[in-house]
Amino acid sequence: LALLLFSADFMVRGAVGLARRMGMSSLIIGLSVIAVGTSAPELVTTLTATLEGAPDLALGNVVGSNMANMLLILGVAALLRPITCTPKVIWRDGSMVLAATVLFVVIAMTGIFVLWHGLILLAALLVYLYLTYRAENATTESGLHGHEADDVSGVPERVWVGAVYLLGGLAGTVIGAKLLVDGGVSVAESLGVSKAIIGLTLVAIGTSLPELAIVIVASMRGHSDVALGNVLGSNIFNLLGITGTVAIVAPLPVPGILLSFDIWVLLGVTLLLMPMMLTQGRLSRREGVTLVFLYGVYLAFQSHSIRSMIS
Repeated sequence: LALLLFSADFMVRGAVGLARRMGMSSLIIGLSVIAVGTSAPELVTTLTATLEGAPDLALGNVVGSNMANMLLILGVAALLRPITCTPKVIWRDGSMVLAATVLFVVIAMTGIFVLWHGLILLAALLVYLYLTYRAENATTESGLHGHEADDVSGVPERVWVGAVYLLGGLAGTVIGAKLLVDGGVSVAESLGVSKAIIGLTLVAIGTSLPELAIVIVASMRGHSDVALGNVLGSNIFNLLGITGTVAIVAPLPVPGILLSFDIWVLLGVTLLLMPMMLTQGRLSRREGVTLVFLYGVYLAFQSHSIRSMIS
């Protein structure tokens, strides 16, 4: 997990450095490089788990990461500093998160994600990226995703250093994901619990830490809109980009435990978050406490499930 997270951080820094040297705008960097880089742990871990015959852990990671993003990461960010919720961003990105979640749940109810499902999910992601680029490019300000790129620190200025960061980070991410999946499967087998639960908890929290780091930095710098945008964007990329990519590579069966409980909790939390973001135009510290508390309740339920399976 440590190797995965450090490698992802270096990969993002290297990619941002190279993108800047190529003359890419902050908006494009934020929409593409940052989005892919911070979601790289989830992507590589989910793909590795699927190819190694652990699809339960793979989908558990996607659902669990989104739960951690909305409840834990957004809650912690609101505790640090109330998050300003621009109505324009909420209606665009928030509505897309809700639509992506509904689409994910509908496909999951078929019991398996296959090639044509993956193509639909990736097409939806491309439409979102295009609409977001057009909307933010039309404004004179740096914009939400432009600030996201500007908040990345420790970016190498020399091309060769950026290339080393990028390639070394990519290699470390792949190796770290392999170790994380093997470790997660071993823990699940040793305890006699479902791999999906390990994916929903241990793996999901771990692979969400890059988003947590960016959100904390953005909150401390007063860019609360970036904190919110990163969480919403990460959820969209997880549901559409990661699940879509993996479904194209190999069929992705949906574990029964996700069908019966977790995808509905994910949908419920997404529906809860929308009015919270729209009320008074911000997420207050009190609402941050509520989100973190709800995540604690969710983890407590998963812990109870683990104890029940062991006994």
